[in-house]
Amino acid sequence: MYLKKTKGPRAVTLPDGSVMTRADLPSGDTRRWVASRKALVIKALAAGLIARSEAIERYDLSEEELDLWFEAVARHGVKALKVTKIQKFRQL
Repeated sequence: MYLKKTKGPRAVTLPDGSVMTRADLPSGDTRRWVASRKALVIKALAAGLIARSEAIERYDLSEEELDLWFEAVARHGVKALKVTKIQKFRQL
């Protein structure tokens, strides 16, 4: 088995004690963003597993979209990432 050379860490320990690796991240061709996938990307960015620029390039996201995800989690938790909850949480 060969490991692809990457910049940055291959694995990080999250505050809850669990370990997150690059293999846990959604694939680069993800087009359907459910709350759980968004949460994985946010956790990886917060823990320093991937850089912000790498996430934007890998997942073809805009800076604004990523900022909205961070803001939603900071204000209301992971549940705010669900598309069905956007109107409820953005009004607050």
